[in-house]
Amino acid sequence: MNESYLTEENILRFVYAALEEDIGEGDHSSLAAIPAEARSRARLLVKGEGILAGVKMAQHILRAVDTDLEVDVRLQDGAPVKPGDVAFVVSGSARSILSAERLLLNCMQRMSAIATYTHRLKSMISHTPVQLLDTRKTTPNFRLAEKWAVAIGGGTNHRFALYDMIMLKDNHIDFAGGIARAIQHTRDYLEKLGKPLRVEIETRSLEEVQEVLNCGHVDVIMLDNMGTGDMKDAVALIDGRYLTEASGNINEQTIRAVAECGVDYISVGALTHSVKSIDLSLKAF
Repeated sequence: MNESYLTEENILRFVYAALEEDIGEGDHSSLAAIPAEARSRARLLVKGEGILAGVKMAQHILRAVDTDLEVDVRLQDGAPVKPGDVAFVVSGSARSILSAERLLLNCMQRMSAIATYTHRLKSMISHTPVQLLDTRKTTPNFRLAEKWAVAIGGGTNHRFALYDMIMLKDNHIDFAGGIARAIQHTRDYLEKLGKPLRVEIETRSLEEVQEVLNCGHVDVIMLDNMGTGDMKDAVALIDGRYLTEASGNINEQTIRAVAECGVDYISVGALTHSVKSIDLSLKAF
């Protein structure tokens, strides 16, 4: 649960792939209409309210398009914003600014929406020590940006992908032949692999929680789609021996009560799959 994925290499890999998708052989609109020597300025104008995210991503995009573009940052990632605020001003080649515009806005609008919703849910459980987690319910090829936005909004990144943690969910357990077999197979696999991956297992009832406790050899027990009564009983049963994560259809109406059950983590897929982009624009002036 860290941000080790935010390396220069990973960010640039995303940026160059996205630019290749958008520009391809060339931005013919700008090449046709704008003289090569034309220079201009544009400001990133906020037209909605929330938490700003994607400023650093925008800087990477602008540098990748044209290293001569200059960016005057007025607001940093994580800043609360309102309509009329200016996040930054970019100046340089008019063609370059236009070529970067759509990718820059696509990233910042969605990232800001995710950061805003994360901040909202996090504030609802701030009276508890519970950490708010994201999930793998992300847009294909956009996961880096979406998880980055969660972190900017005050959330905690869960596993980045299938390779950096073992999570035994209901289908894994059912396909393996039950909890005990899934855990034993996992122990054997990790011993053979020689890699110290964390192990989390999903439980759907107090009986399954007890079965996991009987087996041991996990790091986190997920309490999936449990009512708050069963969740409190599960936390008491586990009694601090393992970390606990609440998951399953948790929203603004339920998250406070879930946090007060005493779990360590709450994961919410809606942080990344159910947000509406915040309105931003890049305007010449």
